[in-house]
Amino acid sequence: MIVYGKQIFLYLLEKHPDMIEEVYLSKEIDKKLFHKVSALDFEIKRVDKMKAQAMARGGNHQGFLLKVKEYEFASLKDIKKEDFILILWNITDVGNIGAIVRTAYSLGVGGIVISGIGSINLEAVARTSAGALFDMPIVLQKDVLSFLNELKQLGFTTYGADMSGEDIRDIKVSSKKALVLGSEGEGLSLKVLKSCDKKVKIEMQREFDSLNVSVASAILCDRMKDGK
Repeated sequence: MIVYGKQIFLYLLEKHPDMIEEVYLSKEIDKKLFHKVSALDFEIKRVDKMKAQAMARGGNHQGFLLKVKEYEFASLKDIKKEDFILILWNITDVGNIGAIVRTAYSLGVGGIVISGIGSINLEAVARTSAGALFDMPIVLQKDVLSFLNELKQLGFTTYGADMSGEDIRDIKVSSKKALVLGSEGEGLSLKVLKSCDKKVKIEMQREFDSLNVSVASAILCDRMKDGK
């Protein structure tokens, strides 16, 4: 898997050098960083701008590219051991998914379940999550309804984000919880909402339809993380 961009390059270099297989540079970098890369005993391959653009599929690589080991999804068994799970249903935009992964990891969410989509562009999510993808346990789960039922049997309270719900500030959140977020356009389906124990929302101070799903995720996760 090829990832690119200076931020994720530095993140993996610092936190996950064991995942790096090859280093590619298409520009000169400062001596201090070059020595740091060289010290890890990777072969540094120089590539021209055209080759770098092809490897990054036209993305903004900033001259930094890495070939890394394939990402390994977590298992449902492991993720059920966590106390705070985030479930993304039918969210397809990799920019939103990456931003959610980054924020969720920062706020202490134990794992993320992605449901309602067949596949995911991991290279793009790695980039938009600024590398947090490699630290966040993520599961691909086709049947979200059965998973929600399993969580309830394990003592989780499930919360569906919906504009018809209660203001998150007015709710005492359970210590074991799962927050379910739907796509910006359609939100959660009626079946998914009915399978959730409670519906929650962010009360707006001004009249406005909704927030970007990654922004809503950040606010809800922050308000729910301590079970308040």
